[in-house]
Amino acid sequence: MELLKKWLGHPEEIYNLLRFKMGGYRVVMPRIDPDSLGGGLRTCYRYLNQTSRSFASVIQALDGELRHAVCIFYLVLRALDTIEDDMTISLDVKVPMLHEFHSYLYQPEWKYTESKEKDRQVLEDFPTISMEFRNLSKVYRDVISDVCHKMGIGMAEFLEKKVDSELEWDTYCHYVAGLVGIGLSRLFSASELEDPIVGQDTELANSMGLFLQKTNIIRDYLEDQLEGREFWPREVWSRYAKKLSDFAQAENIDVAVQCLNELITNALRHVPDVLTYLSRLKNQSVFNFCAIPQVMAIATLAACYNNKQVFRGVVKIRKGQAVTLMMDATSIQAVKAIMYQYVEEIYQKIPSTDPSSNKTQQIISSIRAMSLPGSPMASRHHYSPIYLSCAMLLAALSWQYLSTISKATEEYVQAGEN
Repeated sequence: MELLKKWLGHPEEIYNLLRFKMGGYRVVMPRIDPDSLGGGLRTCYRYLNQTSRSFASVIQALDGELRHAVCIFYLVLRALDTIEDDMTISLDVKVPMLHEFHSYLYQPEWKYTESKEKDRQVLEDFPTISMEFRNLSKVYRDVISDVCHKMGIGMAEFLEKKVDSELEWDTYCHYVAGLVGIGLSRLFSASELEDPIVGQDTELANSMGLFLQKTNIIRDYLEDQLEGREFWPREVWSRYAKKLSDFAQAENIDVAVQCLNELITNALRHVPDVLTYLSRLKNQSVFNFCAIPQVMAIATLAACYNNKQVFRGVVKIRKGQAVTLMMDATSIQAVKAIMYQYVEEIYQKIPSTDPSSNKTQQIISSIRAMSLPGSPMASRHHYSPIYLSCAMLLAALSWQYLSTISKATEEYVQAGEN
């Protein structure tokens, strides 16, 4: 019944969950026919669905040959990431592999069969992935190989050192996510679905990746602590505690939240770049692909801001909220209104005594200036009383059914992969 109560507090989300399940998902996540693919590509899409069911949905919604290029790009980077994550591979073996990984794309027989990671199939059957890579047009191959090379070097650099300064935080996030944004942008332009400037403006593309990666790092504090990983920059957290792990202790919760707020403020600095980037996109499938993760991220940051729960468990956005965001974020005006809504939510929660309060207010002011509060999306929660009454009745009758069918949406929300 708690689930039902939560939905009754957001009746528009009930309506959108129903609309999504009854066919609305096809607008933002259409599926391709596997029978239309060759054997190698069919295998690659199977691996895509196995390693990231959430990203698989939006990748398969892309238009034309760009869809295949992004699918292969994702699998190549997933293979590279699997090597980096595998703690059973010694550094003297791992570092050369990361440096040389881009060259394996042109070695038809190369594969790695000794990984213990859950996604090891992309390494064990790398010959199928590399074959489909070589079947891509040269403009796509050059982008994927170049990004893979740079990312491998960056991953190797951070294997033996922790993120210290805020500048290093940006550098680490660039290697693992900013380069993905740059590579995708170059693929968009290479496909001619987007103008050349989209792929040429690497600063904006980098910000797209940094905003998502920083959101994941901020949200995943406790999970990373339990796994022995640390990605919060020492330069920031050391102002609040002697050890990053101290934030998990109840007696340190006040300073922990202050540090959290400072890092969220840092991440918000990328939102103006995100809005500028999205405003340049022309193709609807590319826009949806780019916009959906960004609005999920701003909603996640709003949920995390000044929230002690980040240090006690997992902070998630609601499933109905996620569906609403996915179905609404289909134009730049809509995305601006969504961004405006969530930065206002953050603004209302800024503690007057928070050390970062002035900086938070300043960045929110700059985001407000780029947003359109008067757009139709700003009032998207206003439904007629009859509509809401019907939605609430449907919820009361079918809340158990909805809790089952929305699992796929939750997988998308939790997409922490890069």
